[in-house]
Amino acid sequence: MKIALIQSALVWENPKANRIAFEKKIEALASDIELIVLPEMFTTGFTMNPVAIAETMQGKTVQWMQTLAKAKKTAITGSVVIEENGNYYNRLLFVFPSGEVQQYDKRHLFTLAGEEKIYTAGKEKLIVDYLGWKICLMVCYDLRFPVFSRNTENYDVLVYVANWPETRILAWDSLLRARAIENLCYTIGVNRVHKDENGLNYNGHSQLIDPLGNYIIEPQEAEGNFIAEINQNQLIANRHKFSFLNDADSFEIKS
Repeated sequence: MKIALIQSALVWENPKANRIAFEKKIEALASDIELIVLPEMFTTGFTMNPVAIAETMQGKTVQWMQTLAKAKKTAITGSVVIEENGNYYNRLLFVFPSGEVQQYDKRHLFTLAGEEKIYTAGKEKLIVDYLGWKICLMVCYDLRFPVFSRNTENYDVLVYVANWPETRILAWDSLLRARAIENLCYTIGVNRVHKDENGLNYNGHSQLIDPLGNYIIEPQEAEGNFIAEINQNQLIANRHKFSFLNDADSFEIKS
């Protein structure tokens, strides 16, 4: 599967401007890309002001993702601020080339920024089946909680979309590599760059790691599209050779 990681600056609380910017980047991609990964809250930046910018599942951003996915014949994923039944969600959307949408609401809300006071936490893990791959989708702060991402479902790819600041980028790099190794899966992290309205600086470090912890795409600091291919036969071979997941502890996650 050929994957594009799009690392970009974000215009603060301006969905239209961000859609325009990302559309240019997506249109520049070759026609053989099969999955496009965008950052967390890619239409707004990591805002605690959802009243001003929240959309619905019938809103412009979801429709925009569906239109682009169909036109480019690719899947697109990234998180946006969604309002539903009076609640706000940091919702990761996975849009298939057909326009079908699956969703995951961020489970671990970032208490350091007060995210849990404004947004509603998700409860269900999402693993999508796409082109014969099982892809587990997570958002930013979820990265710090390995029990939730533990590979009990035999998924193949683990994806984290984020607004992860430069001050804590060592944790981002270290934990992404740890998640790849402990779950024997390809692991993708897509972050943003440049400064937000809260004065936080972001230096990206979007990356793609193989099941043994080796970089396929090394941490990147520039804005851009970063492309690589992952191989299912290599994944299977590694799991046969290193059958560590067979020895994992059993456990239950309670809400």
